[in-house]
Amino acid sequence: MSFYVHFIPYKKSTQFLLSFLKIEFRMKNSNIISLENSLKRIENYIPAADSIHLKISKATVGWQLDHSLKVMNSVVKVMQDSDPNMYVDNFSFLGKVLLCINFIPRGKAKVPKKLVSPTIILKDDLYAQLTLAKENLLAVQKVDKNAYFKHPIFGNVNQERALRFFYVHTHHHLKIVKQVLK
Repeated sequence: MSFYVHFIPYKKSTQFLLSFLKIEFRMKNSNIISLENSLKRIENYIPAADSIHLKISKATVGWQLDHSLKVMNSVVKVMQDSDPNMYVDNFSFLGKVLLCINFIPRGKAKVPKKLVSPTIILKDDLYAQLTLAKENLLAVQKVDKNAYFKHPIFGNVNQERALRFFYVHTHHHLKIVKQVLK
């Protein structure tokens, strides 16, 4: 109930609020740590960029890595250019569920044209994008909490949800890479 907090003695409600804020802080930190680990995994997979397994995916390992990095780098740029005052929380229920369970269904979404990876992917380009992604991971932590990007299915994604989205999206492509390289 929304009135529950009003009946808790002041000291207990303050303790509850502080513990909630600590949980929120830990969640944000864990998303960042998870993203840092994902970027390390991407770096480790770059030497296998030319690998492909057509029963798993039509795309090469390099395409999966390139796409993950392109998404992160372009979304951070969009968020930096967004007007936080224009943010409207219309994040979809589906988005909340998928981010909560760390899952993006395979082969269901269409890649926007500006995020389509080229047919030939050079390892040097992947390393350059990886360097930019590491810088952008620091940059996205400094944007306004209501800086956002518009996702075609999820709706507006603010800074906190963007960190989670980056992790879940990258994890999705790294799972494919792992299966390709089995």
